[in-house]
Amino acid sequence: MLLSIEQRLAQELSAKPAQVAAAIALMDEGATVPFIARYRKEATGGLDDAQLRLLEDRLGYLRELEERRKAIVASIEEQGKMTPELLKAIILAEDKTRLKDLYLPYKPSSVALRRKSL
Repeated sequence: MLLSIEQRLAQELSAKPAQVAAAIALMDEGATVPFIARYRKEATGGLDDAQLRLLEDRLGYLRELEERRKAIVASIEEQGKMTPELLKAIILAEDKTRLKDLYLPYKPSSVALRRKSL
C-alpha cells in the first residue's frame, strides 16, 4: 500500500511525521509559509522555509492526485469495468502520469459523448 500523504511528505523532507502534520495543520488553517517559518518554528520542529515551500507544493500535488484517483475509480466502476488488478494498479500509482495511463483505455471518448447527445 501507498504511504499516507503525511508519511510520504515526511519521507521526502527527511522530517518527522509530527513536524509535517503540524505544518499541514497550520497551512490548512490559512497560515502562509513565511509566517510558519518565522513565527511557528516551535510547532513544526524547526522546518525551514525551503522545506515548508516544498511541503506546500507537494501537499497540493498529492491531494490533487488523491482526488483524481477517486474520480478515476468511480468512473471505471460506473462503467462496470473495474478489476481487482486494475484497482490495485490505480491505488499504487505514484503520480498523475501513471494514473492517466491507467485510465486512458477506460476514458469515455469525446466522439462517443457527442453521439450520445445527438
